[in-house]
Amino acid sequence: MELKPVIIFGAKGLGKVALDIFKSNDIVVYGFLEDDATLHNTEVDFTPVLGSPDDDGFLKLIGQKCDAFVASDDNKYRRSTVEMLQERRKVAPANAIHYQSYIASSAEMGHGNLVNAGVNIGAGARIGGSCIFHAQVVIDYDVHIGNFVQIGTGSVIGTGATIGDGAFIGTGSTIVSGITIGRNARIGAGSVVVETVSEGATVFGNPAKEVSKK
Repeated sequence: MELKPVIIFGAKGLGKVALDIFKSNDIVVYGFLEDDATLHNTEVDFTPVLGSPDDDGFLKLIGQKCDAFVASDDNKYRRSTVEMLQERRKVAPANAIHYQSYIASSAEMGHGNLVNAGVNIGAGARIGGSCIFHAQVVIDYDVHIGNFVQIGTGSVIGTGATIGDGAFIGTGSTIVSGITIGRNARIGAGSVVVETVSEGATVFGNPAKEVSKK
């Protein structure tokens, strides 16, 4: 089956990462849609910034001639853009999965995820949608990860851990086996989490302790 070209929402940091990932799989990126008008009619690595994300002329291509990917680490923006694609174009965003990552055949994954180089997702893992896994993340077997989760470079999620929707796990963190991280919790970089983190809490350190709670 011939793969469709992709339109990427967001031409800045994470957009450049997504472009590299699609190129790694020989998938054509048709262009970027970007809110920052100063970037319109410019190029990112020879790929044009076409215009605004609400430009109907380009949105009409999505679902027919192009797939879409939302490249933003802002969960509010990612959610609203995914909802717009579902409502206006009746499509879910594509996954951006680097060819140098590994996903076990028994793992399950939703739509709109970014999986960068060196990520390892183990057997029986269940991944939601619109998550961001930065380079060298290890997701051990039977891990359950919700939607709109972001996991920083080099982090390790131990066997059977559960990560709730909207959680953020900083660079180089370790979540030990069987631990539950609540919805919208935040784990500081380099933390080692050895006990349950409640919804909305922020923890940091080794072992991680709560800093604040929304």
